[in-house]
Amino acid sequence: MGFFGKIKEGLSRTKQSMTNRLNSTIASFTGENEEFFEELEELLIMADVGAEASMDAVDRLRDVVHERGLRGGEEVRGALREILVDMLGESGELTLRTKPSVILVVGVNGVGKTTTIGKLAMSLGREGKKVLLAAGDTFRAAAAEQLGIWAQRSGADFVRHEEGSDPAAVVFDAISAAKARGADVIIVDTAGRLHNKSNLMNELSKISRVIDRELPGADRETLLVLDATTGQNGLMQAEEFKRSAGLTGIVLTKLDGTAKGGIVFAIASKLGVPVRYVGVGEKADDLIPFDPEEFVSELVE
Repeated sequence: MGFFGKIKEGLSRTKQSMTNRLNSTIASFTGENEEFFEELEELLIMADVGAEASMDAVDRLRDVVHERGLRGGEEVRGALREILVDMLGESGELTLRTKPSVILVVGVNGVGKTTTIGKLAMSLGREGKKVLLAAGDTFRAAAAEQLGIWAQRSGADFVRHEEGSDPAAVVFDAISAAKARGADVIIVDTAGRLHNKSNLMNELSKISRVIDRELPGADRETLLVLDATTGQNGLMQAEEFKRSAGLTGIVLTKLDGTAKGGIVFAIASKLGVPVRYVGVGEKADDLIPFDPEEFVSELVE
């Protein structure tokens, strides 16, 4: 199943919550009508697009309707689609040109972070890249064990320390091993305690300093894994991690039938951080590159 099919399946619950009303609202459009715009804004908020992003989208649509003199529902649907795609911006591929490059994966416990790393390792391995996984979450033995299983499945190298070790020391050893073994990409798992704990953010800063020192000039991606079912709470997590870790992308997991998928618009609008991947299931190939145009098409058409 390709991107379109998986997104269609994953957005089923989101679509149930808004598409029928959205279609009815758009079909009723016969010209500029403030009641129409208010109802549309309400629908977008219900889909967890977020109040700020919803207001922005509707304000832009109102301007387009006026400027183009739109009168029909399908014209309005097309204009809304253009606006939502533009709000999401370009997803883009990961920048992994140096050898080794680093992918630092952050996020709170329970969002599917370790599983996402495993799936990403398998994807990069299929592209012919030699991957090394670093078990930087030393506070949960289960996290390192799970990551080790994914390393075996994906054929990646694996570096871990004892439970309770310094995460930055794990990253240091992983970088040394990657240099010695000719790895193309180091993927670093990190601790996932609550996002409002300053010690977690301090640990991320320490890891970043080790990477800067040991791999100056290396390409680095910092991906935040978010559980789509958390809705606006996920946005608060993203804001905190962006301040502390300098995010380059979002991985939105559990977009498989229970999520309010509109959270991607709130993230893109509020943070200016692209959604790079979405997780739409438990299988290894259920982590797929995010396609803004197809995502929007399935949401509003």
